[in-house]
Amino acid sequence: MHTVSGGEVAGILVAVFWAILVSFLAVALARLAQTLKATTKLVADVTDQAVPLLAEASTAVRSAQTQIDRVDAIASDVQEVTSNASALSTTVASTFGGPLVKVAAFGYGVRRALGGRKEDVPAKASRRTVIVGRTVSRRSARGKRD
Repeated sequence: MHTVSGGEVAGILVAVFWAILVSFLAVALARLAQTLKATTKLVADVTDQAVPLLAEASTAVRSAQTQIDRVDAIASDVQEVTSNASALSTTVASTFGGPLVKVAAFGYGVRRALGGRKEDVPAKASRRTVIVGRTVSRRSARGKRD
């Protein structure tokens, strides 16, 4: 019989070790391949869903821009109407304001002239009496109406 030498035992151990190592690497590579396949499927699914979402988002942004342009146009129209109303108000005030003040002053002068200068004579101070938190004239306190 053949006796096994130490070198042969070492060679057999190295061969077994390499076989175990290759088996572990094969299992790890198989799992890595499954993971890469799942990742590829996930990326494809996300891409399939993201493209329509991006198209919808782009449409929404365009629509929002259109609405903003419309609001801007409306705001500029409102600003123009406001400036026109301000100009009209200024025109009316300058056209009718001076004559109306003169008419009011004339009317006051006529009333004063026809009234006999009652404003120059000091008015008699009316006497008032306080009853239960109210102020009434003395005539009211006696039963007469003001």
